[in-house]
Parts: sequence; C-alpha cells; structure tokens
Amino acid sequence: MIETLAVNYEEAAAIILFGIGFTMLLFHQNLIKKLIGMNIMDSGVFLFLASMGYIGGRKAPIIVDGVQETSAYINPVPAGLVLTGIVVSVSVTAVTLSLTVQLYRRYHTLNLDEIYDLSRHRLEDR
Repeated sequence: MIETLAVNYEEAAAIILFGIGFTMLLFHQNLIKKLIGMNIMDSGVFLFLASMGYIGGRKAPIIVDGVQETSAYINPVPAGLVLTGIVVSVSVTAVTLSLTVQLYRRYHTLNLDEIYDLSRHRLEDR
C-alpha cells in the first residue's frame, strides 16, 4: 500500500486536495470559505488531469528530427483540458466573488443561514 502511494504521489495529493475542498464546501457556512473550497477542489482536479496526462520518457508533441511515431510523444489533450479548466475556474471565481460582494452589501453577512433567514423575512414583510 505504501509503495503504491510512493509511486502515485501526485494522484494521492490530488485526491487529498479534492477531499479538503469538498469538506470545506460541505461544512462551512461562510461564502468566502466555500469559494476557497471550490478553488481547492479545482486544483485537485487539475493536478489529477495533469498527472494522468504525463508519461515518463516521452516528449512534448512537437515533431523534431523527423520522429513521427505517436509512441514518442505525450498526449496533449489533458494539458489542454487543464488550461481550459483554469480559465473557466478563474471566470467562475470572479463571478462568484462579485455575487458575494452584492450579497454582503444587501444582507451585511456572509453566513448562508443568516442570508437565508433574512431573505425569507424580507419576502414575508412584503
């Protein structure tokens, strides 16, 4: 078991990161902490994809010296997925932060339970 973890330490780190982020999303009521948890989860997924896409001893898929066999190169798709995921993650984080700022301006708290209670009271007052 320990030998397997020593060989696959990138995957183990990715799973640990994902688990930390998921528990933050699950157990914290603060919106900023939830957003940080989501970003930690994203990092775990990106690390996992990057580690799965790397094959030791192979080169980047740029044809050099006339070598055209696919067995000499790594697959570029996981790296492209990671880059695309990072761009999407940054965009989602920016939108979520802007919505969090608006919620704070309206309710003066970042606690989800308090926001829910305050929003229900505002609807009942109408």
